[in-house]
Amino acid sequence: MAKLNVIDLEGKSVGELEVADEVFAAEVKEHLLWEMVRYQRAARRAGSACVKERNEVHRTGAKLFKQKGTGNARHGSRRANIFRGGGSVHGPKPRSYAFHVNKKVRAGALRSALSLRAKAGDLLVVRDLTLPVVKTKALARFLSDVAAPKALLVDAGENRTLQLSARNLATSSFLDVRGVNVYDILRFPKLVISESSLRQVESRLLGRKQEQA
Repeated sequence: MAKLNVIDLEGKSVGELEVADEVFAAEVKEHLLWEMVRYQRAARRAGSACVKERNEVHRTGAKLFKQKGTGNARHGSRRANIFRGGGSVHGPKPRSYAFHVNKKVRAGALRSALSLRAKAGDLLVVRDLTLPVVKTKALARFLSDVAAPKALLVDAGENRTLQLSARNLATSSFLDVRGVNVYDILRFPKLVISESSLRQVESRLLGRKQEQA
């Protein structure tokens, strides 16, 4: 089994943690990472662009001029797209950009992202990420001491002191362990996670693998 170093809030090593190779030492499959990032970014798109078509433009319904004898082309409506103020043709309409990705692919992509951070030494496991008080300066000092000024902080959503302390950090962000995802892991060069949250993610991915097998 792979081993990860465990530190405390002072940046000192307090032991090692054995983790499953299937989750933290798996083969990094870049095509799964690409697919998952594309999936997440597409799901976040608003898809709210909208133009008015010919039948939605409110203009006069009267014929512009008589059919014959004027030397003009035969037109019957000011709503046509060739006129100023007329409707658009084949323009964007509200739509969803989301598409489906299998659970097996999502789990494999998350394992690849975690393994990528672990192999590069960018996965920092903290024994307990609970801060005594809400203090952004103290959290920034800790991240600086462990050489992780740009980091994704992962712990339980009930950890309000960490959540509020990280809120004003310009280059780091807090994420509830229940929402751990590939896109946010890859957005930050460092992943800082509490020991309990690491075990939660590990058991979740191992459970999924057993169900699929």
